[in-house]
Amino acid sequence: MSKMATAPLTFSLPEELNASTPPERRGLRRDHVRLMISDRSTGASEHVRFHQLDQFLQPGDVVVLNSSRTIPAVLRTEDREVRLARRLSDRHWDAFIMGKTVQAGEKLIFSPALQAEVHRIKTPLVELRFSLSDACLLEQIYALGEPIRYEYIHQPWPLEYYQNVYASEPGSVELPSAGRAFSWEVLFRLKRRGIHVAYLTLHTGLSYLSEELGALPPEANCEYYHIPQETVERVSQAKQAGNRVIAVGTTVVRALESDWLRKAPHEAKAGWTCIHIDAHTPLRVVDGLMTGFHEPEASHLDLLSAFAPPESLRRMYEEAIQLRYLWHEFGDIHLII
Repeated sequence: MSKMATAPLTFSLPEELNASTPPERRGLRRDHVRLMISDRSTGASEHVRFHQLDQFLQPGDVVVLNSSRTIPAVLRTEDREVRLARRLSDRHWDAFIMGKTVQAGEKLIFSPALQAEVHRIKTPLVELRFSLSDACLLEQIYALGEPIRYEYIHQPWPLEYYQNVYASEPGSVELPSAGRAFSWEVLFRLKRRGIHVAYLTLHTGLSYLSEELGALPPEANCEYYHIPQETVERVSQAKQAGNRVIAVGTTVVRALESDWLRKAPHEAKAGWTCIHIDAHTPLRVVDGLMTGFHEPEASHLDLLSAFAPPESLRRMYEEAIQLRYLWHEFGDIHLII
């Protein structure tokens, strides 16, 4: 039996609420952005600064972070802009090519040290086969690339502004932005209060492609994840003890909910998640979600509706707009718990 479609959350977002500048360039520490905390049951919200997060969690809670590190995923030839979308193997990537169309077998030259062949046309993506692989390929991507930015970012910013402080494994083509406000001070404060911090890795793909691919089968919009054994055990213990699991970002929700405890309940897990989560999806692991604010009708809002009924979610967003919260990766944070 197919699920009923979820009505898109539509609202009018004033242009000035699109955060175009990193908070550090606005004279604000990254952990001093605003934090809206919404109750899943009542829909009521509180409004504080992010560095006060520990006051709103409980000892025994587990905060799960995505340790993926952002790469500069925009590469350029003489006449094309190539946006890496997701890594397929040691030298194969799906990519979105802007500018002139390409044909299978065509060569793209990024520099004397790096070229790629159009291996396959997938529409709207193409699969590229690079001339280098693994660490050598990554080295050239860092040397030649620049961070992906969208129209609300009016000028280029260095890659450091697109990194989370705890990120360790390169692979995300966009910043897993829900974790951007964390500082080492906030993480230490959580641990001192008995709130556990755990990590997994899911390399994020192009967010706007999730809209392009929305009508295609779920396997067309998959992302690779790895959950280490330590995190599996920490989350399992929390669930057994009746404590809460807080996912930092929609990527963490997708990873944790994809194949949880189906086999070997205390072993590391890895694979491709193709899950689409919406209001009709029962959440088996995650109890709370920390995320940024998403644009009208974005597919991420489907996932948020698994945590709060759509009408309640609409009221939260109307309140955020009224109180002038800022949107996107350089903006403010929303905790639904």
